Amino acid sequence: MRLVFAGTPRAAVVSLDALLASRHTVEAVITRPGAPAGRGRRMTESPVARRAGEAGIEVLRPGRLSDPAFLARLAQIAPDCCPVTAYGALVPAAALAVPRHGWVNLHFSLLPAWRGATPVQHAILHGDEITGATTFRLVAELDAGPVFGMVTEPIRDRDTAGDLLARLSASGARLLVATLDGIESGQLVPREQPSDGISYAPKLGREDARVNWKLPAIAVDRLVRACTPAPGAWTALGEATIKLGPVAPVTTPGGTAGTGQPPPATPARLAPGEIAVEPARVLVGTATVPVALGDVQPAGRRLMPALDWVRGLRPGGAPLVLG
Repeated sequence: MRLVFAGTPRAAVVSLDALLASRHTVEAVITRPGAPAGRGRRMTESPVARRAGEAGIEVLRPGRLSDPAFLARLAQIAPDCCPVTAYGALVPAAALAVPRHGWVNLHFSLLPAWRGATPVQHAILHGDEITGATTFRLVAELDAGPVFGMVTEPIRDRDTAGDLLARLSASGARLLVATLDGIESGQLVPREQPSDGISYAPKLGREDARVNWKLPAIAVDRLVRACTPAPGAWTALGEATIKLGPVAPVTTPGGTAGTGQPPPATPARLAPGEIAVEPARVLVGTATVPVALGDVQPAGRRLMPALDWVRGLRPGGAPLVLG
């Protein structure tokens, strides 16, 4: 089939590469316009745009998919199908009507669970044990179209959103190609999503990523992993902000999750946000057991082990408390 692929972030490049290696022909890609990035706020092309440029494929960057000029060009290309992976904007009815096989979206959840912008993050945040990827036909309602296929993926105890998304990007790309093969052959018929089990995954912003140390350790752990690498979990020490890498809940006296060797005995109790410095680790209190900090990044400084960071502080005898 003749395809026009829509996608924007790095995770979508995996799908584009799989399509380029398939029997189908990618005539063009649609991606979000360049955005300012880095300290210099220089305009930067999306990862999909860069990969398409390397492959010599036409890149369409409409501000809106309803733009008449874009719709005219899409109609001129006359794709059989438009596969989508993490494009980043809703597709209007006028664009949905152009390809004869419609738009086929690869979504990183087991629909109808976690419809919306950040399904991987919400699956970790809410403690799901299994997630996956789904291909479905785009309709006007958010992530509600009929389903072509699914793959499942277990969520590991120490998975960050970045870890899980990398695995789903690979298995999902294979599913997307298989879905297009089935559509072309006429052997694959989509099925409507069930009406129960619907949940939504709105975008996580900066305030959503702030750690509340009054929550149980398991909730703190899930939040930090869900927000790694983006939007990035953080906390504050006084007026200073500190970005946090994954933490490890202390599971039993003398034991820390995810480590091979038992550390020193754990303090009986730390107040939420209170820091305790040990020879080999930095602990922070929660509503339940403490968590051991991993890497941290104070504002304007490099990423560093928590012990290096805390040794550079000058508490002046007062307890250190994160908030």
